[in-house]
Amino acid sequence: MTRGLNGLKSFRRRFGAWVLLCCVLLLAAPSGAAAAVPLMPLSEVRVGAQGIARTVIAGTRIEEFGVEVLGIMKNKGAVGDLILVRTYGDVIDRAGGVAQGMSGSPVFIDGQLIGAIGYGWSLTDQRTAMVTPIQDMLKIFEYKSPSSPIAAPADRPGDQSDDKSATPPEKNKNQSKPPAVDQPAGKSRQLLATPLMAAGFGSNALAYLQTHLKPLQLSPVTVGDPPSDIAYGDLEPGSAVGVQLVRGDVSLGALGTVTYVDDNRILAFGHPFLKRGSADFLMTNAYIFTTIRGLESSFKLGTTGEVVGTITQDRGAGVAGEMNRFPGIVPLRMNIRAADSGGRELAVQIVQDEEILPILATASLLNAIDKAIDRTGSGTARITFEVAARGMPGETYKRENMFYSPENIAEASLTEFYELIAFLASNPHNPVTIMDIRADVDVSPDRRTARILSARPLQTSVRPGDTIDIEVKLKPYRAEPITRTVSFTVPKEQNAGALSLSVRGGGFFSLAALLKKVAADGGEVPKPSRKPPKSFEEMIKELSSRDRNNDIVVELPGAAETLEDGTDKKPKLKLGESEKAAVDREPTKPEKPAKPKPAGPLLAPRKIDQKKKGFLTTDYIIEGDTEVSIEILPAGKP
Repeated sequence: MTRGLNGLKSFRRRFGAWVLLCCVLLLAAPSGAAAAVPLMPLSEVRVGAQGIARTVIAGTRIEEFGVEVLGIMKNKGAVGDLILVRTYGDVIDRAGGVAQGMSGSPVFIDGQLIGAIGYGWSLTDQRTAMVTPIQDMLKIFEYKSPSSPIAAPADRPGDQSDDKSATPPEKNKNQSKPPAVDQPAGKSRQLLATPLMAAGFGSNALAYLQTHLKPLQLSPVTVGDPPSDIAYGDLEPGSAVGVQLVRGDVSLGALGTVTYVDDNRILAFGHPFLKRGSADFLMTNAYIFTTIRGLESSFKLGTTGEVVGTITQDRGAGVAGEMNRFPGIVPLRMNIRAADSGGRELAVQIVQDEEILPILATASLLNAIDKAIDRTGSGTARITFEVAARGMPGETYKRENMFYSPENIAEASLTEFYELIAFLASNPHNPVTIMDIRADVDVSPDRRTARILSARPLQTSVRPGDTIDIEVKLKPYRAEPITRTVSFTVPKEQNAGALSLSVRGGGFFSLAALLKKVAADGGEVPKPSRKPPKSFEEMIKELSSRDRNNDIVVELPGAAETLEDGTDKKPKLKLGESEKAAVDREPTKPEKPAKPKPAGPLLAPRKIDQKKKGFLTTDYIIEGDTEVSIEILPAGKP
C-alpha cells in the first residue's frame, strides 16, 4: 500500500514538472504574429529629435528613411495634435518626397514608435509631413468591432489604390484641415481626391466610377494585377496594406502602410479612409509597382494582393484591422450575351457598405457588358436581375426589362438595376442585408423599338366585368407594321356610358391621359405628398408590378396616378362620366399645369392600379400612346 502511494506521489511530481515545462515552452515560443513595439508618448517627443520611418516604395521590401521633428501642431489632427516632421534620405529622393500611399508609415525615435505619417501638402515642399501620434491611433482599438460572417474570400487577388485623404468632421466636410498624405492638398488645404487602384475596369466603367465616387473624395486610376510569383510576408510595421472594396474579375481598393501590429490586430493609414466608424472592408497585403514622382504630389502605383483579414474600424486617427477574419461580402454574378461578339461570365465580390454598394455593383456590371460587347454605341438590351436579401419581404426580388439607347446601351440598361440596389441598401423602412445578386443581359446592336400607330377595340359595347380585346397596330423600326392584341377587363363597378381607354408603351406616360386628368381636376396638377410609403412590403409589391418598357398597356384614365409615396390622388372624374361633365361640375383654377414628363424607370413617382389595366409583353420597346373609346352598357341588361 505504501509503495503504491509513493508511486502515485512520484507520478504527480513528474506530471507537474512536465506541465510546468510545457507552459514555459509555450510562453517562450513565437506567436506567429509580430510583437508590439515600444511606444513613445507625445509628451516625450522633442523638437530636433531624429529618427527613422519605414515604408515600401517598390515591390514588397520595407525600406527606411530619415525623420526630424520640427514641432508639435496643436489641435491640427482629426482627433488632436500632430507632429510636424521633415523627411530625408535616399528613399525620399527616389520617391520624390512623401508620396500618396505612405500614410501609416511608422515613425520611430530611439527605437520607440511615436506615430504614423498621415498628412502632407502638395505643390509645396513634399518632404514635410505631419505624424498622427500613436496614442491617438491606439484608441481605435477601444471601439467595438461589428460582427461579420466568417467566410472565405475569393481566390483571385484584387486591385488597390493610394490612401484616402483625411475626411473632415461629418457636419462640416469642407472644413479646413491638414490634408492626408495620400490626399495632399495645396496651400489652401483643400482636400483632393484619393486615387483608388482599379484593375480590370474599362474606360466607360472607370468614368462611371470617377463621376459617382467624386463626392466621397475618391478617384479611381487604372492599374494591373500583381505578378503571379509574389511571395507576401506577414504584415509588419512598414508593410504595404490594402483596403479593398471590390475583388474578383475586377478589383478596386486603396493603399496605405501598416503602422502597428499587436498579435492579430493592426493599425494603419494615420487618417480616415471613408470615416465609416465601424467598418467591414477587405484587408489585403499589397504590391507596389513603383512610386511615381509628380508636380503636385508623388504617389505609389500598386495593387492589392491576398485577403488577410478585415478592416473593422475607420476612424479619424486611422484604420484598424483584424487578421484571419473575413468581412461580409455581396457576390455579384454576371452572364452577358452579345449578339455580335459572343458572351462572357464574370463574378466579383463587393463589400457590404450601403452607400457605395449600388455604385460598385453598377460599375462592375457596366464593365462586364462593355467587355462582352467590345464597343460603345447604340443597341437594345434585355436585362434580368435577381437580388436575394435578408430583411426584404420574400427575400428575393426579380426584375426583367428591355432598354434601347442611341448612344450608350451598356449604361442605359442599368438604370433600374442601380435604383433597386440603392433603394434596398438605404430604404427608410427595414434594415436589409443584400446577400447575392445575379444579372443576365442580352445585348444586340439592333434597334428593337416599335411605335404605336393606332388602336381599335374589337368589341365596341360591353358590360361591367366583361373582357374586351384591343387591337394595336405597331410600326417596328425599319420594318413593316404589325398588330398585337391586348385584353382588358372592365371594372365591375364601372358606370354606364362612354369610356376612353389609354393605350401606351410600358415606359411611356400618356400625355393625353395627364391632360385629361388636369382638366377633370379643374386645371389642378396633382402634387406629391410628403407622407412616406405605408410599409416596406407595399413598396416592394409596387416595384414588382411596374410596367416594362416592352409592354403594351391598356388602362383607364387616372389609373397610373397614385404617387410613389403611397398617397392616392383619386380623379374627380367619376367612372363613366364624360370629361366635359367633369369640367362643368368642377370650377377651373388659374394654375398653370406643370410640364408632363415621360414615365421614368423603376422608381418613377407613379403607381399602376393593376385592377384598372391590361398589358401584353412584346419583343419591342413600345413608344408612343393613343386612345380608344367604348360604350359601357348598364349592368345586368341584355
